Amino acid sequence: MDLQAPKGKELFIDEDLIVWHPAFNQVLPISQCNDPCFPGSRKKGIEGNQFCCFDCVPCPERKISNQNDMDDCFQCPEDHYPNKEKKGCILKLVVFLTFEEILGIGLASAALCFFFLTSWVLGTFIKHKDTPIVKANNRFLTYILLVSLQLCFLSSFFFLSKPGKVICLLRQSMFGITFSVAISSVLAKSITVVVAFMATKPGSQMRRWVGKRLSFCIVLSCSLFQICICILWLSTSPPFPELDMHSESQKMILQCNEGSACFFFCVLGYMGVLAIASFIVAFLARKLPDSFNEAKFITFSMLAFCSVWISFFPAYLSTKGKAMVAVEVFSILSSGAALLGCIFLPKCYIIVFRPELNQRQKLIKKN
Repeated sequence: MDLQAPKGKELFIDEDLIVWHPAFNQVLPISQCNDPCFPGSRKKGIEGNQFCCFDCVPCPERKISNQNDMDDCFQCPEDHYPNKEKKGCILKLVVFLTFEEILGIGLASAALCFFFLTSWVLGTFIKHKDTPIVKANNRFLTYILLVSLQLCFLSSFFFLSKPGKVICLLRQSMFGITFSVAISSVLAKSITVVVAFMATKPGSQMRRWVGKRLSFCIVLSCSLFQICICILWLSTSPPFPELDMHSESQKMILQCNEGSACFFFCVLGYMGVLAIASFIVAFLARKLPDSFNEAKFITFSMLAFCSVWISFFPAYLSTKGKAMVAVEVFSILSSGAALLGCIFLPKCYIIVFRPELNQRQKLIKKN
């Protein structure tokens, strides 16, 4: 105190010399209107009351507060989600369709079963390659079709593997190319039936097209077009791995971004064009009076194949994450199984269980 000092300045406080008691925190006293708002809630002012009076409101979904008396809650980072008390964030688990879960085990087992079944069919046809039923329907195309079906079933394992840069680049392109080779072989078989019938007419110029040359040209040209689409896709807008953080609240889905949806549907669309062309040709040739005419079997196989992929589109577009991958793998397996079952199993039945019918005079249709 300095009583001689000017009025209003008689009391002088030197803050640097003050020694505070350790229990005193040197902050404003806590409001006595209500208890503090704890983590997991925020302050909400009460209309008509003092500013120091408020309600405590729980944080909304996907938001947290980690301190007392926070004015607002905040969101967790994209790769985290709020805990149950909404006081903190938990790192999301990275998930993808694997061989370790029931769905992955089921699809992988089915793929292996169909692969080994196709291998057995191929071995059976090679073993009985000189019998009439094998020789009649172009052994060259039969072997190409069976090998391409084996690769189709194996390509499903790309979809059941952890999405990475190489896996994402290969899985759609390998699936598209191998299926295009398979359907091209079916188309070549259908056209061969028509050409073989036309070549039987006297003076026909189609005789020189009967054989491997026409079949090879059809398979090569149709497959090369699909290969060009895939090369253009991979060189301009290739697929890449990404994390989908929004489809599920507590998980991050590791998946392949197709890069360009246009190219993806072009690959599927081209396969559809080949399948429809095979179906039309086989349907028109199903009643031709040719020996060992397999056009009827091809018609059923293409009908089943098209049915699978027509139903694939709405199912694929309406799902996300692991379910989307599972839908595509199921479509690959079921459509490949349709080709294998409709075209080859009836022949295998005759070769293995009814060999007495595998004779030329037994199989030639009576006109």
